[in-house]
Amino acid sequence: MYPNHHDMSGWDWFAASVGGVLFWALIITVAVLLYRSLTVGPQQPPTHVPPSPEQLLAERFARGEIDEEEYRRRMSVLDSDDVGLTKR
Repeated sequence: MYPNHHDMSGWDWFAASVGGVLFWALIITVAVLLYRSLTVGPQQPPTHVPPSPEQLLAERFARGEIDEEEYRRRMSVLDSDDVGLTKR
């Protein structure tokens, strides 16, 4: 039934050693991941800050969608403190 009379060859020892190391590495990894998932509190989702109108205008100017005259005109409108722009 056992051709080698229960003796282990070199390859058997190698396979058993590698298998043992992999087994314990798997057990330790699962334990660490379980510990970390149970002890870490809830994380806040990253908040996305929308770009300012000035940044959007500068990006459009940099891409060449508007020329310098249009850029300066729109920036002057953004920089003005005129509250009545939306009144009709």
